[in-house]
Amino acid sequence: MMPLLIRVLRDPGIVQGLDDAGWDLLLRQADAANLDACLLVLLEDAGLLDTVPAAPRAHLEWTRVGAAGHAQAARYEVRQIGRALDGLGLPLILLKGAAYAMAGLDAGRGRLFSDIDILVPKGRLPEVEAALMMHGWITTHHDAYDQRYYREWMHELPPMQHARRANSIDVHHAILPETAPVRPDPVKLRASARPIAGEPHLATLSPADMVLHSAVHLFFDGEFDKGLRDLVDLHRLLTQFGKEPGFWEALPARARELELGRPLFYALRYCPRLLGTVVPPAVQAAVAPEGPNAALLWLMDRLFGRALLPLHASCADAFSDAAHFALYVRGNWLRMPPLLLARHLFHKAFLSGKNDTQTA
Repeated sequence: MMPLLIRVLRDPGIVQGLDDAGWDLLLRQADAANLDACLLVLLEDAGLLDTVPAAPRAHLEWTRVGAAGHAQAARYEVRQIGRALDGLGLPLILLKGAAYAMAGLDAGRGRLFSDIDILVPKGRLPEVEAALMMHGWITTHHDAYDQRYYREWMHELPPMQHARRANSIDVHHAILPETAPVRPDPVKLRASARPIAGEPHLATLSPADMVLHSAVHLFFDGEFDKGLRDLVDLHRLLTQFGKEPGFWEALPARARELELGRPLFYALRYCPRLLGTVVPPAVQAAVAPEGPNAALLWLMDRLFGRALLPLHASCADAFSDAAHFALYVRGNWLRMPPLLLARHLFHKAFLSGKNDTQTA
């Protein structure tokens, strides 16, 4: 049986039949999946919030306060980043949670995120980094190996944190590492970016690119502690953008153009399976050739079928840890060629702690 949280995400009316133990389990699963505020939004939209018993209702209302404070802080931080980069003549292209929130998308409602992600041209990274440092952001990775790891092999600068506010920013120049087997052209992503209405100098990726980036972020990664949260992002993006004329027809073609057919295949497979996302049959047929062979797909169904559940004891079975470990190895394999991966894992396992101690 599907976990209670997923059944509620598919059909919010289920909450009307929950007893105290059921509500306790639902809130624990939602907290484990970082979906507390999203659950509040879901029940409110369904007109069910007034039917929630007093204790869980109080819990949900506290998440409203936290989410409102988070949204206010995120908007303030985006404006501070914009001021820091104002003299560079670059549009501030937001990614992931910050993009959803600032653009007023459904995926941003109740969506909490730990940092602000932006996309800039690779050739402008030194200017962007210098401007941010002049306004109080500093790098958080001082180890020489980590600096090289990010600057030579990854798709972003080492994460930066504001010295006073402690808010973090990830400065991306691409959406996949330099060492990944596929390299979606960031020039094409930036060229198709859309300005945010009422927000001068702010932009997001185009709807199709936003979906593809969300799919890449989930299905190329190796850590799934927020896997269900990220799948809910995809569900909400697909549901909202799917109402726009031409979106579904353009999505598979854009995935092929950017070499992202496989992550889109997985997104359009597991969103309907777990969350009931409605995807036109013609679109499913168009992405079917991008999927793995039958044997590998059987395996991936069993791995993702466990990793995309809330990270809570009630959702785990005897194979859950193995599934998470296998996907962790897969995620690293997708990001680096074998020799570089072996070197990286050796360093992180045996040398990084030593370097940190010496630095301290």
